[in-house]
Amino acid sequence: MLKNKTLFITGASRGIGLAIALKAARDGANVVIAAKTAEAHPKLPGTIHTAAAEVEAAGGKALALQVDIREEAEVKAAIDKTVETFGGLDIVVNNASAIQLTDSQTTDMKRWDLMHQVNARGTFMVSKYAIPHLAKAENPHILMLSPPLDMKEKWFAAHTAYSIAKYGMSLCVLGLAGELRRKGIAVNALWPRTTIATSAVKFALGGDAMMRASRTPDILADAAHVIFSKPAKTFTGNFLIDDTFLAAEGWTDFDQYRVDPTQKLFVDFFVPDDSVPPASLDALKG
Repeated sequence: MLKNKTLFITGASRGIGLAIALKAARDGANVVIAAKTAEAHPKLPGTIHTAAAEVEAAGGKALALQVDIREEAEVKAAIDKTVETFGGLDIVVNNASAIQLTDSQTTDMKRWDLMHQVNARGTFMVSKYAIPHLAKAENPHILMLSPPLDMKEKWFAAHTAYSIAKYGMSLCVLGLAGELRRKGIAVNALWPRTTIATSAVKFALGGDAMMRASRTPDILADAAHVIFSKPAKTFTGNFLIDDTFLAAEGWTDFDQYRVDPTQKLFVDFFVPDDSVPPASLDALKG
């Protein structure tokens, strides 16, 4: 389905971005791994080079680019290199994100700046420079890994700085979907119902216990893959929860995504109260 399509994925050296990259690679896609990590990190797995090797092994073509999406020149150069290498650009996945779950008194302004520069500004800037190339594609998509705009106090109270930055990505969806609808470029948001077993969850939320109460990144990779199959001219401006969307597309087996079936799944931030899961989140009975 994505054979010979070109995807530009930010933060794709590990986690959700890498899972989406590998799913596309199995179709024979061209995948640009656009991330900061070029050398191994002592605590975090994966680099742009190991991710590119995995993409190639899965059947795709890879281009590893070290990109700090806060830097305009680096973003422009990376988009240009993508088009030069693969002849065009079909899909952009704005996955890169910075997180710190602290209240107003324990959030230093340097961290505020980082989260806003990566999440809101970076997402906007990557999309901005990709749009002229996406406009030439057959079925162009921009996908943000960001939440529905459920403007409730409880989503902000404990970590105002992070929430504003993360919702900034979703506001980009709202605005760009409207701006680009006439051009036939789809802009959608995808968000997990449960926490996802990634390094960010392990280090920011609760270690191994939280990992066991999570789903694997594959659920988001499967959902993204289906989104990219949709007609860009009509499927746009959606804020999708992964399992609800997949259930509507015929998915019935959500247990396959559990890290540990004996653990009750932990619901992620920003999932609206009226969003009903299509499958039980309770621990499976042995």
